[in-house]
This record gives sequence, C-alpha cells and structure tokens, in this order.
Amino acid sequence: MTFTVGKEVNPHFKRFWEFKDQFNILKGGRNSFKSSVVAMRSVKKMLAYVKQDETANVIVIRKTGKSLRDSVYKKIQWAIKKFDATDQFDFQKSPLMIQHKSTGSTFYFYGHDDYEKLKSNDVENVIVVWFEESAEFKNEEEFDQTESTFMRQKHPLADFVRFIWTYNPPRNPYSWINKWASDMKTTPGWYVDESTYLDDVLGFVTDDMLRAIENIKIRDIDYYRYLYLGEAVGLGTNVWNMDFFHIVDAIPNDDDLLYILMSADIGHQQSATAVSAYGYSRLGRVYLLDTYYYSPAGKVVKKAPSELSQEVHEFEERVMHEFGLNIWKRTIDSAEGGFRNQYYLDFHIRWDPVNKALTEEQMTDYAIDLLGKDLMYIINRGSNDIFVTQQQNYRWDIKTVEAGNPKVIKEDDHTSDNFRYMARDNAKLLGLQR
Repeated sequence: MTFTVGKEVNPHFKRFWEFKDQFNILKGGRNSFKSSVVAMRSVKKMLAYVKQDETANVIVIRKTGKSLRDSVYKKIQWAIKKFDATDQFDFQKSPLMIQHKSTGSTFYFYGHDDYEKLKSNDVENVIVVWFEESAEFKNEEEFDQTESTFMRQKHPLADFVRFIWTYNPPRNPYSWINKWASDMKTTPGWYVDESTYLDDVLGFVTDDMLRAIENIKIRDIDYYRYLYLGEAVGLGTNVWNMDFFHIVDAIPNDDDLLYILMSADIGHQQSATAVSAYGYSRLGRVYLLDTYYYSPAGKVVKKAPSELSQEVHEFEERVMHEFGLNIWKRTIDSAEGGFRNQYYLDFHIRWDPVNKALTEEQMTDYAIDLLGKDLMYIINRGSNDIFVTQQQNYRWDIKTVEAGNPKVIKEDDHTSDNFRYMARDNAKLLGLQR
C-alpha cells in the first residue's frame, strides 16, 4: 500500500505538510482532522530517518498521562498503518511507547502531570515534539519548560526540533491560549493554522457527521460556531442550553438501558448532597433516572456521614430494583474522602474519584459535548425537579470569565456538579471529547 498525500491530506494543510516551520500551532473546530494530519506527518518524518538507518525520536505530550493511551497513542498507531508500516514497529503499553524494530526510533508518550519524569528523560535524537489538546495546559510557561529540554536533545541531522501544538480553541476569548496563539501569528518562525470541517474536500466528513453538525447549527448557532468553527464565541452567562435536556415520562420503547452510572456531589455541614442515577442506553443516550438530594440548610441537627451513607445506599438499592440493572460505576468528587471512606466501611463498595486536573471550563466541556450530541434525557418525576431547576440556574461568574479563568457561581450547583463529574468520568463510554 502506497501512501498518497493527495488522498490522505486535505489541501488546506499544504504548508504544514511541507514542515518548514519550527513552531506550528494547529487550532480549529472539531472534525477538521488536524490531529490526524500531525500524526501522519510525524510518522512520515520518522520513516525518512529510518530509511537512512538513523534512530530518530518523536515526543508526544498531553496534560494528563491517563488520557494518552486512548488518544494520541491510538492516533499514532492509525497513522503508522496508513504508511503500511505496522509490522516494522513494536507497540508497548508499559511503558507507553511505539518503537521501530530495526533502528530503535521511538514515539514516546508523556503526561505533563508527571513533570519530573518528563524533565528527567534522557531521550536523544529528537525530531518532533507534539503537544496535543494544548488548551488543557495551565499556561504557556508549561510549554517553555519542556521546549528547552528537548531543544538540547535534537537529532544531529535535523535542522531543528519541530514543535507542534494542536487544540480546539476554548469558548472564552479571554482564555490564555487564545491570546497566546494570536500573539504567535506575528512572531518569526511560527506558523499558526486555523481549520474547520469545511476545509475537508476529500470526503472524510461523512453524511451522518454533516447531519449532526447541521442539527446543532439549527438549534444553537453559538455552540456550532464554537464546536465546529473553532470560534471563541464567549461563555455568556448560562452554562447550559436547556433546549438540549429532553424531558420524557419513561424510557422509550425503542431503547433499552445497559448501565446505571451513579454520580455524587457530597456536601458538608452547610452544603447539600446530590446523588444522581444516570442510565446509559443502547442508543447511546443518557437518562437521568432519579435523584437523591439532602440539604442541611436550616436544620439544627445535621445528618452524620454514617446517615448519608445509609440513605445513599438505600437510594441505590431502589434504583437497581426499579430498573433491573446493577450499578456500573460510581463517581464522586476527588476532594471528598470522608463519604468514600464511610461508604467503604459500611458496604465494602468504592466510589471512583473523578479526575479534576482540568479547569472549570474544561470540566464543563465534557457535559456540553454530551448535550451537543443531543443525547441527554430526564425522566419526569418529582425527585428530578431539583436537577432541572439547578441546571436552569447554573451560571458563569462574569468577573472570572473576563479575568481569563472562568468559574461557575457556587450556589445551588450540586446536581450540576455531579452531572459534570458523570460526563468527565465516563467520557470514554459516552464517546465524549473536548
């Protein structure tokens, strides 16, 4: 099988494919295939060195190591297959790397959350460094720390190490990365590319994708502009578009539940506890099945952790009995240790602490992606009314938005938080991305 650039790479990416620039920022909307192009170009660059019997290495970095295997690792595997070179490589899972059998040329995968490991690496002969999902990083200083490390470890035959950043622009125009990319446009040695699904002339965007995109465009033009055109449309005030929450009386006859997903935001002496039971269905939908809600406000005697543990367990038992399924996953705020310990003590059941190594905006984007797919349904029952009310009132703090670090208003947000935790912790199952 011969790799043909004209069949695999849209003309939009011609300048990037020429690989003349040392610093490359590729940003844009979903389904623009920018990450696929970077993966293929990195493989092509390595294979050029392999052909000369040289050892050359590519570094791939994401903010968190946990996300590497199911994203960039698989993307590089896919790109290698495009060049009909799968048999030339060994694919290792621990440590995570893809190594050329005869030359030792290697794709190394790092999470920036393990910075000491990244900083102390002894990889030489580096030709490419790729920061995927760059908007997940805190600031440009995190890039600077890594750049200096790998610049010193350049392959002797390379004119320079090529650095690549790929990301979907955050909605907030005040976001640091939006400002950074704008500044780099006029900086010598830097190339900034903006792409969307509209740049696809090779037919990679399927008819089903186009219909889904058009549906979102009709229902929420700002969300469409942000998600698919990569525009920083602003956050507005309301976090959610309530049109994407569908109220139903029961699970429709043409659908069936597969899993129950529990998610909890546990309060303390002055804060409410909200535990929601979500159902994942055969059609890929998420149904809010039921909600447990306890507020200590105005109560002289507050419930002890042991009481909350017992009541939440009874709530789970009722949900499982009603819907005839066991619970597939329990998700909870990673900062909440007391309830988790109490629940394990009482029932020998563990709750999964959600990975919150993201900004408020990034955490929220997983739930927004679920809503944008038009897959969120709410069973119409009294216990779920609090969920609906809190989503309607869930808002950004405009002062923090303008400061470039958006925060939600922390008031009556408990079901909203457990909704975000559920989407984040089950992103792989739900097919969600940022």
